[in-house]
Formats: sequence, structure tokens, C-alpha cells
Amino acid sequence: MLLAAVALILALGVGSRVLADRLRIPSVLFLILAGILIGPEGIGIVSRATFGDGLTAIVGVCVAIILFEGGYHLRLEKLRESPSAMIRLVTVGAVVTWLGTAVAVITFLETSLEVGLLVGALLIATGPTVVGPILQVVTVRDHVASLLEGEGIINDVTAAILVVVVFEVLVAGNGGWALLVVDFLQRLLLGLAVGALVAGSVWLLLTRSNLTPSDGPLHARLVVLAGVIVAYGSAELIASETGIAAAAMAGFALGNVDLPHHEAVIDFLDDLSVVVLSFIFVALAALIDFDDIRTLGLAGLAIVVAVTLVLRPAVIYLSTTDERFTTREQLFLSAVGPRGIIPASVATLFAVELEALGRPQEAQLLAGTVFLIIFATVVLQAGLARQIANYLEVSPMHTIIVGGGRVGLSLAERLEQDGENVLIVDPDPDAVEEARNRGFRTVKGDGTDADVLERADAGDAKTVIAVSPDDDVNLLVCQLAKTSFGVSTLASRVNQPDNVEAFESLGVRAIDLSMATAWSLENVLERPSLSAWMNELGRTGDVQEIEVTASDLVGKTISEVNAEIPDGCIVGLVTRESGETEVPTGDHELRPCDRVTFIGQVDAVDRAVKRFHPHD
Repeated sequence: MLLAAVALILALGVGSRVLADRLRIPSVLFLILAGILIGPEGIGIVSRATFGDGLTAIVGVCVAIILFEGGYHLRLEKLRESPSAMIRLVTVGAVVTWLGTAVAVITFLETSLEVGLLVGALLIATGPTVVGPILQVVTVRDHVASLLEGEGIINDVTAAILVVVVFEVLVAGNGGWALLVVDFLQRLLLGLAVGALVAGSVWLLLTRSNLTPSDGPLHARLVVLAGVIVAYGSAELIASETGIAAAAMAGFALGNVDLPHHEAVIDFLDDLSVVVLSFIFVALAALIDFDDIRTLGLAGLAIVVAVTLVLRPAVIYLSTTDERFTTREQLFLSAVGPRGIIPASVATLFAVELEALGRPQEAQLLAGTVFLIIFATVVLQAGLARQIANYLEVSPMHTIIVGGGRVGLSLAERLEQDGENVLIVDPDPDAVEEARNRGFRTVKGDGTDADVLERADAGDAKTVIAVSPDDDVNLLVCQLAKTSFGVSTLASRVNQPDNVEAFESLGVRAIDLSMATAWSLENVLERPSLSAWMNELGRTGDVQEIEVTASDLVGKTISEVNAEIPDGCIVGLVTRESGETEVPTGDHELRPCDRVTFIGQVDAVDRAVKRFHPHD
């Protein structure tokens, strides 16, 4: 029976993932519905008795793998996107969520302080299990995505440890707040230390071993998998619920060092986490007891409102005071904070613990409240995340590059450095694989096929660039993008100079390959310093251009603009609507539709662009 249940759960999980990818809806929505379908509230194939006493261990290992994979992808450069916002969100934000949720539970359900704090601790967590699928279908700017990813990893660890400490110190014990804080910090530091130790051991083993080229990727995958299990299991042996912190720390540490066969490990972890996530979400959703939820009545709905419409916006507002976050992005972050695996798995465990203490009503309240919040946030926030993003217009329009060869990949890297949202289209499986290994979004297919461009969301693209070595292909791509999808900005590599006129007659910005090469060589010879600096754009210096709209820029002089932009950045050029470009003087006044070019250090230019053009 157990084997049949596992097979059914995996089949439904994988099927839900495929369906979600086709419909471009976060997979967690279909996973939780599939679980309800086969659980006691549905056809009753899976119940808590199906897994016996092994459910806790299964869930623990699965969560450890998911958090390890999330930590592996959480690079330091991502955390540096908005460090102050991240720190506030996982410290002040976590405390506000914990205590605020506790107040709501105590007020509306008239329960004890200890149970309120227990529920509040559980609901701190958002988690990569729900955030990851959302970011697969919703594209947002890097600092927004990094904030959601970082919050998910860090707050999952915080919630898992805090709920154990609250239960042992306040619910089952008679300790006070001082003991709670000390116990929490001890468990957190213990988990982090074990994770760092295991990560160091894995790194040493892989870097000092003489792995053969043929077996190296396989051995790297196996060693990393063993590292996940060892980190989780060894920490759990020392203190309960510290394994989550150890797994997340091990993943984060290994993801930020030069690990052999890094790309093979990433592919393996991605595939493994899809399977594990599909299994665990369906399995836990099958355990939802709607009777526990129904007993909450209107008080349960009031708690949902308090958590999603009051506490979440307040936490985001307190955390994202940085000018990088626009009002629309703050609203999006406020509307997207779904709860996932950690609350579901731990709530099941502590509901049993409360029953063992002779407090069945509080156990029912705990399980009902947590699963209601999970269900409501997954359905409303995760399920509607794409629609919310589109309504708030927080998804930056993307640039499609047709052609994943050397030119296409080099261009994609430079555009990504400039903050563009790049997608590469190529029919060659090897080219697509190479692009994916470099971290780019891809679509495999012929760019001259309308169906392929539709899969690439060409209708929402701001720019299409054709860079294949075949001029006929490039011209057809541009024609299709313009006539069928209404893309206004088109550019193309032109391999034969005689074909430039055909591209320009279509309104395509044609780059004659021979002239571009000649121009680059001339710059290297005649203007070596400028050429060297231009080739390093995105590393030490940057050049960005924005259009003057009816915003802060209209009517201002260059002197006034220079006074408002960061040090290390200047206004280098101004282009009038007529196309005339000039180096402006201090009293040059900006008009609507002018284009302003900022030149300077990377960070300074980035802040200047966001100061006057926050949606770029």
C-alpha cells in the first residue's frame, strides 16, 4: 500500500509540474490541489496512517534537500542587491510577523499566549518551496527576486528553530524569555556550524581528489548528495530542528565557492528538488483536515486578513525603505508571501505533541490555523502571482536574442550586466544547454517560427535581436517580430554589407559585422584608453541611457540633475527628439522625449537610472 501511495504521489507531483509549466502558473497550486484530491478530504487513498511513524523523517530529509538547493542558488552577489532590506526583513520583519501573528491568533481565537506564539513562529516561514515556483513564471527585477529568495531560505531556518524553542521552553516547559533567546541562538549557531563544517569537508574532498574527467561529474553529484544528508542528520542528532539550518548553510557555503563540476551539481540539484518538492507537497496536502479549518469559522478568516493584508504589507514597508524598491514593487512583495513546507510539516508534528500533553483543542487550533494560512496564501498569492505582477507592472520587459552562438552569448552577458532581462532562442540543443549552463533563460526552437517566438513571449518583448550567421534568417526573424508581435525595437547582425539596406528599410538597427570590426580596431589603435574602458563596461564603469518623461527630469537643467545624482556619475550626452546629440552645458534644460546618457561608475550609474527611471 505504501509503495502504491508513493508511486501515485510522485505521478501526480510530476504531472502537476508539467501542467503548471504549460499554463505558466506556479506548480505549488496544482501540487496542493492534487494532495487534497487523494487525501481524506478527497478520495481517501492517502492518510496519515499511510506513512506511519516515518513521515517526520521523510519530510525532514526532503525539506533539507530543498533548502540545500535553495541555499546553493543563493549567491552572495544576490544578497548584495539589497543588503539593508534583506537584513531588516529577516530580523525586524520576522519579529513583527511572529508577534503580530501571535496577537491576531490570541485575539480572534481566544487562546493562550504560548499557542499564539507557537502559531506565529510557524508562520514566519515563506520558503523556497513556494517562492521558487513563483519566480519561474514571474520575472521581476534582481533585487526583488533576491529579497524573496533570501527571505525564503533564512526565514525557513528561523521558523523551524524558533517553533521548537517556543514549544520546549514556553509550552512544554516553564522557562522565560531569556532562556528562549539563548536556546534559539544556541540551536541556530549549532546548525550553521555543522553546515559549514560539512561544506568544508565536501569542498576539500572534491578539490583534493583526483576525479577523472569521465566520472568526475557523477562523483561530485554523489558527494554533494551525501553532504546534504550528513549535514541534516548529524545536526539533528545533536539537537532537534537544527538540521534545517545545517542543510541551508551547507548549500549556501558550497554555492559560493569554486566547486568542481559546479554546473553538473546545479543540474542534479534542480532535478532532485523538483522530484522532492512534488512528492512532499502532495503528501502533506493530503494530510489537511478541513474539519480543523472549519472549526475556526470567521475567526480564521480574520487571521488570514491580518496576516496577509496587515502584517505582510507592514513588514515589507518597514524593510524596503531603500529607494531601489518602487511603490509597485513594494505592493507586489506585500501581495506575495505564501507559506509552504516548513509550517505544514512542523504543524503536523506539534499538533501531535499538543495532543500528547492533553491539549487536543489547542492542537486542532494550531493545525487548522496553519493549514488555512497555507491554503489561502498558496491559492491566492502563489496561484495569482503572475496576474498580480502583470497588474502592478513589476515584470521588466525582456530582450529576446535569436542565436545562441558566441556572438549571442557574449551579447547576452553584456546585456545581463546592464540589468536587462534576456532570453535566448536557438534550435541547436547544445547551444541551448550552453546558454542554460551560463544562467540564461532559453527557448529551444527556430526563431523564424511564430509558435517559437510566442513561447518566448515575443508579444511582451521590448527588443528582439537576431544574431545568427545567416542574414536571411535574421531578416525573417525581424519581419516576424515586427508584423506578428508588434515589437518596436529590432536589431540584427548583418554578415554581408550589401544586405544592410534591406534591414534598415524594415526599421531594423543593422550592425554591419565588417564595419563593426573595423570600428573596434580603429578605437583600439586611435583611442586605446576609451576602447579599454568600453570593453570593461559593467565591471568598473557603465553607460546607460534613459528617456525623459513627464517626471522629475522635465524642465531641469543639467546642473540641477548633476546635483541629484550620485558621485561618480555625470550626464555625458543629451539627444533631442529630432535625433540631434550633443554634450550638454550646465544650463542645458531637458525637455520631454529627450534621451539622457549617464556615464560613470557602475553603482553610481545604476542609482542614477533608478532615481529618475525606477522601472528600468
